[in-house]
Amino acid sequence: MIEPGLFPVDPWSVSEPELCFDRLGQTESIFALSNGHFGLRGNFDEGEPHHTPGTYVNGFFETVPLPYAEAGYGYPEEGQSLINVTNGKLLRLLVDDEPFDVRYGTLQRHERTLDLRNGVLRREVDWISAAGQAVRIRSTRLVSFVQRAVAAIYYEVEAIDDPARIVVQSTLVANEPVPEQTDDSRAAAALRAPLISEYHTHNNIKAALGHRTRGSGLRMAAGIDHMIEGPDGTVISAESEPDLARVMVSTELAPGQKLTVIKLLAYGWSSVRSMPALRDQVDAALSAAKRIGWDGLLASQRAYLNDMWERADVEVEGDPQLQQAVRYALFQVVQAGARAEQRPIPAKGLTGRGYDGHTFWDMETYMLPVLTYTAPEAARDALCWRHATLELARERAHQLRLEGVTFPWRTIRGEECSGYWPAGTAGFHINADIADAVRRYVAATGDTEFERGPGFDLFVETARLWQSLGHHDAVGRFRIDGVTGPDEYTALVDNNVFTNMMAARNLQAAADVVARHPQRAADLGVDEHEVDSWLKAADSIVVPFDEELGVTAQSAGFTRYRRWDFEKTRDDEYPLQLHYPYYLLYSSQVVKQADLVFALYLCGDRFDLEQKRRDFEYYESITVRDSSLSAPIQAIVAAEVGHLDLAYSYLRETSFVDLHDLSGNTADGLHLGSLAGAWLAAVAGFGGLRDHGDTLAFSPRLPSSLTRLRFRLIYHGRRIRVDIGSDQVRYELLAGEPFEVCHYGEPVTLSQSSPQIHSYPPLDELPAIEPPPGRAAGRHGVGADGSGEGLVTALPRQ
Repeated sequence: MIEPGLFPVDPWSVSEPELCFDRLGQTESIFALSNGHFGLRGNFDEGEPHHTPGTYVNGFFETVPLPYAEAGYGYPEEGQSLINVTNGKLLRLLVDDEPFDVRYGTLQRHERTLDLRNGVLRREVDWISAAGQAVRIRSTRLVSFVQRAVAAIYYEVEAIDDPARIVVQSTLVANEPVPEQTDDSRAAAALRAPLISEYHTHNNIKAALGHRTRGSGLRMAAGIDHMIEGPDGTVISAESEPDLARVMVSTELAPGQKLTVIKLLAYGWSSVRSMPALRDQVDAALSAAKRIGWDGLLASQRAYLNDMWERADVEVEGDPQLQQAVRYALFQVVQAGARAEQRPIPAKGLTGRGYDGHTFWDMETYMLPVLTYTAPEAARDALCWRHATLELARERAHQLRLEGVTFPWRTIRGEECSGYWPAGTAGFHINADIADAVRRYVAATGDTEFERGPGFDLFVETARLWQSLGHHDAVGRFRIDGVTGPDEYTALVDNNVFTNMMAARNLQAAADVVARHPQRAADLGVDEHEVDSWLKAADSIVVPFDEELGVTAQSAGFTRYRRWDFEKTRDDEYPLQLHYPYYLLYSSQVVKQADLVFALYLCGDRFDLEQKRRDFEYYESITVRDSSLSAPIQAIVAAEVGHLDLAYSYLRETSFVDLHDLSGNTADGLHLGSLAGAWLAAVAGFGGLRDHGDTLAFSPRLPSSLTRLRFRLIYHGRRIRVDIGSDQVRYELLAGEPFEVCHYGEPVTLSQSSPQIHSYPPLDELPAIEPPPGRAAGRHGVGADGSGEGLVTALPRQ
């Protein structure tokens, strides 16, 4: 866990005021920059020391074998792994022939700041070499939101006190050694030096490298260009070889003189285009960036983010730490998806190789709700990527003897990459999660073109899956048996409520879209009989209920499983999956992460408030949160049923997951699902945002620890601000035509000229409830008063 106070509290930045060598892995992830197309880990400019060098291009991967002790039918034979591509962010510095390295000489000052307004990472260093030469180094790094293929680094060296001979080497390097992340020798061998050179070139202040992968056959090109200002007599040279290209700048600085190197970096890749085409693409991107220059790149970055914060900002009063964390979380979610443009959004974004860079259901269920209401074009692109993988999902369904499509549990290109059968194959709910993301996007944007096209295909083919996966029992109920819901501690169960309710919504949405677009239905061979079968299944879906306890069973028979002995479970035995056998987990009432509680949120229109409260309180006592994905969902439902302080603790937990390294693995990359969960917990939790019906509905309420919460969102092109105080809420339409929202079930008409102010209904006093012993809510490393708390350990995905 990162100790409290490492990052000073600031509402618009995250700063590291001094270098912490033992936190390099975490800070490399925390200071990562990305635009969704490619990303740069927050490694030092000079490259060393490092925890994990990282430059990632979205969708660029190598294939790896998937080993099995005992293979089975339908097991994927090959996996995919995101790889560290050609590193172009290196700028090595020599001062009087001595390499600048923070481990040597005297480091007088070292500060890094991630600027959330400007979208840049700044670094300032005062260093004295072992020979006594003092220099000041300033660098600013950006990955452009506007010029998708481009990154830029402003690098300045100033001599202090005495003249200094300076050499800056601006480098491209491929096949850097990186830490191996697998114990399997075959997979490790496939990822060791995965790039094969196809060309290298240099010319004065430009250089480029082109490579392809050994197994996946993907091609990529990386190029660098420069703008250099230095004293008279500055000398520039360049060289290249298959895995290395560099431009060298040599000069002598008088005291107070500066050398400035502006490095422009561009990436291109393809599975089908030729290397000459990729080389031309990179050259064009560099030329466009050089035309507007450093100041132009900075200005366009600031303009992009100004617009983003105007439409998406979340303001928190009463907890300055939380304000910083929530803004940081939103910034990283936007970075992950802004320019992905029909590529997936990995669970770690492009900040590290955790989970091999795979995309999970996190994308549709955590990240896309945020993007739908803040950057809808990015949500559309992500769904278009899912649609582009439809044929692969259809092939997977056919392999599993099912109709329609079966989308992968984890993937990069669209093939299933999980060999863990209970989740990788039986976690069918991902298909309904995708359909629900389509439903939400269309409802929030009115994008009928998308609905008629990719959305229609996704609705219909996922509905066909459920019709073939489930069956009607002897009394006519529609059952879906042998599946795994979100709770991977209760796998291969019958009638998981989350899966069944999401499937029913999927089936109903598919029937509705067929009625709206009959010609498309005819094109896909959807007839009246098929639609009737969907509606019959949706209307008769099984929802297990324990009449004796008065609670909804997470799955059939779940409330009759043995109770887990939490009192005898030591703190060091979490996560449970690493210390207890599956048979014991699968047959016990212990929940890894929100499952039935997730259904209370996403399918909340199927439960009344009193039932939600009983269900939430029952499952709160057995949910251990061995996944970082759980806290935001528990926060949302806790807020809805009236446990506001508990919800606040969970909001803090999810918001600080990476800034305080609560899961102990931030070094592998950020937890994008959990960071998106910070927005969800604030907006859907305390803002009470729900989108079950034909318009937005709000039921806002604040915990005692917060004095105000404001958030902005986009709906059908309109810009809306919701301002929640301690006893009333103000709804404002900032841009767009008047429309109607719901406040605690009552219609409210918003127009730009008439903000609406409403109070809250009385809140029932509820007795406090607690999670399982040792798993207290708000295990977020730092209390609201800045004091230390316990440690959350996240369960590695299988």
